[in-house]
Amino acid sequence: MTVVLSKKSNLLTRVSDTISNIVFRERDRELPFAFILITLMASCGISPYESFKRLMSVHILPFIQKESREIVRQVEVLGRDPLKAMLRRAEETESKIFSDFLKGYVSTVKSGGSVTSYLESKLRSIIEIQTAAAVRSIEKLETLVESYMVMLLILLCTYILAAVMSSTTALSSTLGVGLGNPGLVYLIVFLAMPLTSMLFMLFAHILQKGTLISVRSIYYKALPPAIGVTALLALAFLVPEVWSFIDSLGSPIFTTICLTAISLPPLISYRRMIGLNLQAEEDMPNFLRDVSETRKTGMSPEKSIVQGARVKRSGSFSKVLQRIVNQIEWGVSLRKIYRDLKERINSWPVLTNFLILIETVEVGGGPSDALELLASYSEKIRDAEKNKRDMLRPYIILPFIWSVLMTLTFTFTFFVITQIPTAYISETSFTMLEQQMNILSSAIIFHCWLSGFFIGKVTKGTFAAGFEYSVLLAVVSLTSLLLSRNFMSTIAGVLM
Repeated sequence: MTVVLSKKSNLLTRVSDTISNIVFRERDRELPFAFILITLMASCGISPYESFKRLMSVHILPFIQKESREIVRQVEVLGRDPLKAMLRRAEETESKIFSDFLKGYVSTVKSGGSVTSYLESKLRSIIEIQTAAAVRSIEKLETLVESYMVMLLILLCTYILAAVMSSTTALSSTLGVGLGNPGLVYLIVFLAMPLTSMLFMLFAHILQKGTLISVRSIYYKALPPAIGVTALLALAFLVPEVWSFIDSLGSPIFTTICLTAISLPPLISYRRMIGLNLQAEEDMPNFLRDVSETRKTGMSPEKSIVQGARVKRSGSFSKVLQRIVNQIEWGVSLRKIYRDLKERINSWPVLTNFLILIETVEVGGGPSDALELLASYSEKIRDAEKNKRDMLRPYIILPFIWSVLMTLTFTFTFFVITQIPTAYISETSFTMLEQQMNILSSAIIFHCWLSGFFIGKVTKGTFAAGFEYSVLLAVVSLTSLLLSRNFMSTIAGVLM
C-alpha cells in the first residue's frame, strides 16, 4: 500500500512539475523584453526600482507587470527599502531567472559595482538562454511531429486488422457483406483518430508559442458558416429533397465542401493579418536601427523616428510607418500612436519593441547608445524567431504525405475485403456497403482537415494558421480518395 501511494505521489509530482515548467516557460518569454527596458532606462540614469514603477502599466507583459506591482506595493504601502523589497520578491517569485536577476542587482548595488554593466551582461545572458531554448523547442517539436506520424501508422494498422477481422466474421456467416459488424472500425475512425489529433494539438500548444496576439476574431469568422452548415444538416433530416441532393452529391464531397466553407472566412482573415505582421516583424529591427543611426546625428527622438520611418521599405508595414509619421507631424503623442498601432498590429515582439522605444524616449530622451542597444537586441530576437520558422518549414509537407497515405490505405483495405464477395450479395446489401464506405470516407476527410490545425500550430505557432492547411488537406484527401477508388474499381473489374 505504501509503495502504491509513493508511486502515485511521484506521478502527481511529475505532472505538477510539468505544468509548472509550462507556466514558467510562458512567463520567462517576457523577461528579455523586460530586461531590455530596464537596461535602457538604467543607461538613461533611471534606477531599476523606477523602471518597475513604469512597468506596472505595461499590460503586454503581464508577468512582469504583476511582479512590478508587488515590488512597488512593498515599498509604497509597507514602507520597505527598495533593495529589501526586491530581495524579498526574489525569494517569492515563481521565475528562477527573474529571481537571479533581482538577487544579482541587489548584490551589485551593495558591493558598489556598475549597475549598467551588470544589466547589460544579464541581458546578454537571457538572450543566449532564450536562443538555446528556441533550439531545444525545435527539437521537441520535431519529435512531436514524428510521434504523431507513428501514432497515425499504429491506428492505420489497427484499422486494417479490425476491418479484416470484421470481414472474416461476415464472410463465414453470409458470404461477406462488407465489414460485418464495423463497431471497432467506427471506433477507430470516428473516435481514436480525432482524439489522437486533439491530444497532439494540446502538446503542440504547450510546446509552441507564436508571436501573434488577439487572434480570436479569426476564430469567430468560422461561426457563421458553421451555423449555416449545421442548419443545412438539420434541414436535410427534415426535407427529403435536401437529403436526396446530398446523397446524389456524395457524403465525401459534401463533407469537403462544408469543411472548406467553414475554413474559408477565417483563412482569408488570417492571410491578411499574417502578411502585415510578418512584414512588421522583419522590418521593425531595421526601423529601430535607422532610428538609432539618425539619433546619433543629434536629431531629436521624434525627428529620428520620423526619419527612420521614411526610409523606403517594401510591403504593407511601410503604410503603418507612414501613418506613424503623419501622426507625429500632427502632434499626436507617442502613447496615442502606440494605442493606434495596437489596433493594426498583432505581433507581440513588434508591439513590445515599439513600447520600449516610447519608454526610452519619454524617460531618458532616447540617447543614441540606448537606441543602439534596443536595435541590436531586437535584431537578435528577430533572427532567433526567423531561424525557428525556417527550421520547422520542411514539416509542412508531412501532413500531405500522411493524408494521402491514410486515404490510400483506407481505400485499398476496404476494396480488398469487400470486392471479392460483391458478386454474391444482393443489391440492397451492396447499397448499404456503398453507404458504409461513404461514411468512413467522410470521417477520414474530417480527420485530415483536423490534422491541419496541428501542423499549423507546430510550424506557425497559432491554430489560426491551421485553417489554410486544413482546406488543402481536405481537398488533397478527397482527391486521392476519388482517384484511388476509381483505380481500385478498374482493377477489380479487370480481375473479375
